[in-house]
Amino acid sequence: MALLELRDIAKHFGAIHALTGVSWSIEPGEVVGLMGDNGAGKSTLVKVMAGNFPPTGGEMLLEGKPVHFHKPVDAREAGIEVVYQDLALADNLTAAANVFLGRELKTGVWPLRRLDHGTMNRKAQALFAELKSETRAGDLVRLMSGGQRQAVAIARTRLANAKLILMDEPTAAISVRQVHEVLELIRRLRDSGIAVILISHRMPDVFEVCDRVIVMRRGRKVADKRIAQSSPEEVTGLITGALEAA
Repeated sequence: MALLELRDIAKHFGAIHALTGVSWSIEPGEVVGLMGDNGAGKSTLVKVMAGNFPPTGGEMLLEGKPVHFHKPVDAREAGIEVVYQDLALADNLTAAANVFLGRELKTGVWPLRRLDHGTMNRKAQALFAELKSETRAGDLVRLMSGGQRQAVAIARTRLANAKLILMDEPTAAISVRQVHEVLELIRRLRDSGIAVILISHRMPDVFEVCDRVIVMRRGRKVADKRIAQSSPEEVTGLITGALEAA
């Protein structure tokens, strides 16, 4: 059974049809690349899956059951998390504090309850160990590399027991070594049975870590292929319109 299935998803903003008849699915533990030029509909599709936008038409099924997300918290409670390109991290806080931001653990009894920093540090460090990241719970985020910051953002989704993680351009504007770290994190998620949708413009990353690639153009899906059955040249042609579909 598919983890998430989209059936004829449409999204209209007045006369603008941002998405038209988009259908595809993703299995548990599968990594799918989502590619397309600017304005292709990728961001709108992600926002529909994440609960930011209700679809104008079509339906989504999560583990075979229809779901209707009215706000992002609905998607998160269903097990869908998003790691946005800006990561939404607080640079002045530690890695552990960022992992638990908004979900802080407390100890003691009211009115003398206080933050349980020790437990949060231990649990955050366990998550980093699970991801095989060198990130340390007590380090300040502002002193971290791009790869370590991604590990913090991903650990936050693991805290919520995510089933599907949408990653928006996670390897943009970071070094080659840090790109390798992020791709390894994605593999760790896959090996844990978590599905990942990788939204990226970086063709080498998609072909290195993804099982399938989906290409969007002008709000429509024009390809959904196994990586082993496609090529960067074909995907480039689909993105630009040199190829109509595949």
